[in-house]
Amino acid sequence: MMSAMLFPVALAAATLLAALTSGLVFTFARITMPGIAALGDREFVRAFQAMDRIIQNNDPLFMLVWGGSALLLPVAAVLGFGTLAATPRAVLIAATVLFWIGVQIPTVIVNVPLNNGLQQVDTLRADDATVAEARRIFESRWNRWNRRRTVISIIVVVALLVVAIQT
Repeated sequence: MMSAMLFPVALAAATLLAALTSGLVFTFARITMPGIAALGDREFVRAFQAMDRIIQNNDPLFMLVWGGSALLLPVAAVLGFGTLAATPRAVLIAATVLFWIGVQIPTVIVNVPLNNGLQQVDTLRADDATVAEARRIFESRWNRWNRRRTVISIIVVVALLVVAIQT
């Protein structure tokens, strides 16, 4: 009974936070990274470091959105287990698993380590070759994985909206 009352709230909150997360990675893929790609190596590294420092300093709203999406999707899936019919339940579980495998885990094992590596570059003291190499190691791999996170997160949000419409 309690899960039937909490499920719509959990699903709505999870969908909102997943959509905001999707919007963030989409914006990085379509605007932020193409925008700073036009900069020279030193400026590129400094620009990304500045943006990443906001995240690294645990901006509370960012942490609520990113962490909340990761936590609320499984909560919604558990609450929906006894509430949803088989098909929407399967879609919700698949969306939750896909979000973790395609967005959260790659962030932790690929994007964050690349961010941390770039944070180690001292743009005031490093020579041009060192800065250029840091960018070379970082940029294409980070962008490739972020594009994957973007596509997957959009698929997840669409799936969550389908579940919401069916409930």
